[in-house]
Amino acid sequence: MSEKMLEMERAEEKRKKALAREVTEDFLKRREQRRKIESGWTLNLNFFSGNQYCDVSPLGDVVEEDRQFYWQARRAFNHIAPTVDARIAKLERMKPELRVRAFSDEEGDVKAAKLATGILQYVQDRISLQDALSKAILWAETCGSVFYKVLWNEKGGRQVAVDDMGKPMYEGEVQVSVVPPFEIFPDRLDVEELEGIKSLIHAQAVTAEYVKERFGVTVKGEEITTLVGYSEPSAGRLPTESVGINKATVEEGVTLIERYTKPCSAYPKGRLEIVAGGELLFEGDLPYKNGEREERDFPFVKQDCLRLPGAFFAGSVIDRLIPVQRAYNAVRNRKHEFLNRLSMGVLTVEDGSIDTDELTEEGLLPGKVLVYRQGGKAPEMLDCGSVPSEFKDEEEWLEKEFALISGVSDLTRNSTPARVTSATGLQLLISQDDTRLSATMVCIERAMKAIGRQILRLYRQFAGNARLMTMTGEDKKAQVYYFNASKLEVSDIQFESQENSTPEEKKEVLLRLYEAGLLTDEDGKMSKENKNRILEAFGFGSYENARDISALHIAKAGEENLTMKSAAVLPDEFDEHTLHIQEHVRFLLSSGTKTAAAYEEIKGRVGAHIKAHKEMEKAETKRDVSVKE
Repeated sequence: MSEKMLEMERAEEKRKKALAREVTEDFLKRREQRRKIESGWTLNLNFFSGNQYCDVSPLGDVVEEDRQFYWQARRAFNHIAPTVDARIAKLERMKPELRVRAFSDEEGDVKAAKLATGILQYVQDRISLQDALSKAILWAETCGSVFYKVLWNEKGGRQVAVDDMGKPMYEGEVQVSVVPPFEIFPDRLDVEELEGIKSLIHAQAVTAEYVKERFGVTVKGEEITTLVGYSEPSAGRLPTESVGINKATVEEGVTLIERYTKPCSAYPKGRLEIVAGGELLFEGDLPYKNGEREERDFPFVKQDCLRLPGAFFAGSVIDRLIPVQRAYNAVRNRKHEFLNRLSMGVLTVEDGSIDTDELTEEGLLPGKVLVYRQGGKAPEMLDCGSVPSEFKDEEEWLEKEFALISGVSDLTRNSTPARVTSATGLQLLISQDDTRLSATMVCIERAMKAIGRQILRLYRQFAGNARLMTMTGEDKKAQVYYFNASKLEVSDIQFESQENSTPEEKKEVLLRLYEAGLLTDEDGKMSKENKNRILEAFGFGSYENARDISALHIAKAGEENLTMKSAAVLPDEFDEHTLHIQEHVRFLLSSGTKTAAAYEEIKGRVGAHIKAHKEMEKAETKRDVSVKE
């Protein structure tokens, strides 16, 4: 090897070392800037877990509070955990589903929307997206913000072949993982959305073996915590360990730093740098075309609990509940101390009249004989009065404060509110709960839509020309077919807007619509299509399909439409002629058919097919009339 090449290699190695050092220093700088916010998250986790006698010190660490007197009771009467649990349970029942809405009634738009919806439903089942959403809701409720990382896993999906080395090859699959806010470090903290930042760091604790297996680079590991945002990996422990939060550690671990940079003039395709243990593991363009108009963007989606103006990380409901929880603990503990004084008593004795050390150790045992000095004053109990009513009033008021601040009423927390008995009052409480949770539900729905867009864009980029997918068709039976991902239009997709209501509330609305006659025709009869949809909403879709085959007829008519683009088709005697005629007419009126080059030929075939349906229907009607006569 020539000296010039050796010099170039040394220069390249020096450049990589300098870049790795620069990325690591950038990560440490961002972590220090965000330390106060992390302390707030740590405090929230402590209060949620029941360790409620801690606070943030002037140095930014979470430390345990000292007792004012050694005898003071410091029990925690945790109302934060059940309140957050009630919010999570309510949000879990209102989780949105990803469904794509067609732009118009045109056949092409309807089919594109059905394909996108089918892909989303197919992916949700395979990657357990609903489980990830449940985990994310918990993080958002406790810390305020949570992130989803949407990647393309080349080793996911079905095995399709074997390479020359005998290793299996897979079709690839989308992977959605939940990222806690502790692992996300933006370049700015005063921007509310991901769209406003230029650079983002994802730092996580991994093992040195993982780095070796994935990147082929050997790095030196050490014992670090799983949440790297708390302290230096070499610090040995976290400040939270002294106040009740137990953190898992990674043996022989390293901090894996991934820095994402949006496309700019210097990097038109963006930039991704991965560093661990002071070594540069990867540098290159952003891998995914997951932005608008197939631009490269961050593979992250942010979900908030309570958005704050001018802040990247949102607020949590626990932030608002902590002062109320502190006051509630103080009231309950002071009340119990007062009750202890009343039950145990406070004894007054004259100095030198009895052995106070013995009395302090043993107390006033039943049947105990108190011997006091002759001529002295006999010991007597101090009158402590009764428990002041202010304790009860303050306790009840603080309990109301929990419901007022959290947006969770007695109906949601207890299921049987003690102060409300009328049906109107119960309905008002339900509406109030839904209204208070609507801001959080909007954030969840916005995040789910962003995840859906990224999933479809990754499929368009990586799925290929013949992707096999299994999904449920209109007849509620599994269908296996191939689709071309390049034809998946995802630049302007629109998701169906959904009401933030529970399944029970949706069923109640359907029943009211039916009672009002809005789901029936002029003769008071309900169409088969509406009947199928209502039974499906009530969970009886399969029951209806066992008796009604209208969905099968519609599917058969759609297949005939495709065939008649190139060849004539004759109707069958067992066809439901009315349904078939409607589908064929809809096919002729669609813009995709009218703009086709062979429109006149298609029109002739479909017209002859419709005429044959009408003649067969007319003949069947005459035959039925003759049979009745």
